Amino acid sequence: GCLDHPQYWVWYVIWIIESKDGSHMGDLSFKGFNDDGSVEIGYGIDEAHQGQGYATEAVDALVMWALQQPGVTRVEAETEPENKASQRVLEKCGFIPLGIDGEEGPRFVRYNQQNSSEI
Repeated sequence: GCLDHPQYWVWYVIWIIESKDGSHMGDLSFKGFNDDGSVEIGYGIDEAHQGQGYATEAVDALVMWALQQPGVTRVEAETEPENKASQRVLEKCGFIPLGIDGEEGPRFVRYNQQNSSEI
């Protein structure tokens, strides 16, 4: 995506989640920037670090940053139907269910408050 859309490279890179000592804990990314201003995120935390709030902290920071970028109207994500922990992360980060399924399962959205008419 970075090579195909160099003007939008930041919306295609993978961000590494590390502890203060530099240990790898997981990663998160955007899956591109869409014409309607939506961006989709993906994330994962290594099993040894799950259940400690790291996904919530990382997702919240990523979403807050994204919603401050020009042209971004909303952030979307989807989880596998049985991945209740990931769905809980999204809920804690202010996402709401869209009531539809994507390729991986239920889709969630967090709107940019400046576009609150969409809520």
